[in-house]
Amino acid sequence: MKITMTATIAALAFSLMPFTATQASPADDVKAFQGYFTKKFKDTKFDDYINGIYAIDAASRKQWVEIEEFPPYELAVENGEELWNKPFANGKGFKDCFKGDVSAIRAKYPHYDDKTDTIVTLEGDINKCRTDNGEKPFKWKKGKIADVSAYIAYQGRGKTIAVKMPSSDKELAWYNKGKNFFYAKRGQLNMACADCHVYNSGNFIRADRLSPALGHPSHFPVYRSKWGSMGTLHRRYSGCNKNVRAKPFKAQSDEYKALEYFQAIMSNGLKWNGPGARK
Repeated sequence: MKITMTATIAALAFSLMPFTATQASPADDVKAFQGYFTKKFKDTKFDDYINGIYAIDAASRKQWVEIEEFPPYELAVENGEELWNKPFANGKGFKDCFKGDVSAIRAKYPHYDDKTDTIVTLEGDINKCRTDNGEKPFKWKKGKIADVSAYIAYQGRGKTIAVKMPSSDKELAWYNKGKNFFYAKRGQLNMACADCHVYNSGNFIRADRLSPALGHPSHFPVYRSKWGSMGTLHRRYSGCNKNVRAKPFKAQSDEYKALEYFQAIMSNGLKWNGPGARK
């Protein structure tokens, strides 16, 4: 059993490593990544991976279902809707930046923009909308930006995660940057994102089980009981880096944008279901 598990992990790691002699394509990566989890957690339906740890741990799921009866993110969604409809000083508002049906917005992010050669995130465009209209940007990790993001995410629930596969050299460079970040060791504990959320997913860390990485971006922003408030995906990235005693990068840094891009691509085919509630 030990030999089989070691071989399985080694095969996955090899297929997903960012720098190999015969590098796998993003499509190959998605197949290997999703296949690993569907084999590891055979009783979990693919569509359920949007629910994080609650997809694989029955005890945690029971508590979560009870919490969802009175979701702690409801106030954030209401505040976000109010901010969405509130005009800026120049008379314009978010509706003028995010044109069209609000329910279609969440599924457009993240994406690569060839004009600026960067990954565009939902929170990035929320603040760009403000600064383009002469308003001060929101703080990146929590507060009003999480509220607006929560409102947009709530309206976009049920849309499919369908990030365009990278094809150009510049797109692939961003993809590989995120992929490398996900598998690279860091911090005093010398751990990677994959150590917890791929290889040890489902195992206990103290009193909690580690969630599978598949579907991670789907439910953000989230209300965490630990925080007592809403937070963006990049706030969570920062916390994870601190947990392994690594200096975190700034929210919306190239490192975190690339990581979000990679993780969203790995979750292609699932549904967006934010905002969420987590421990």
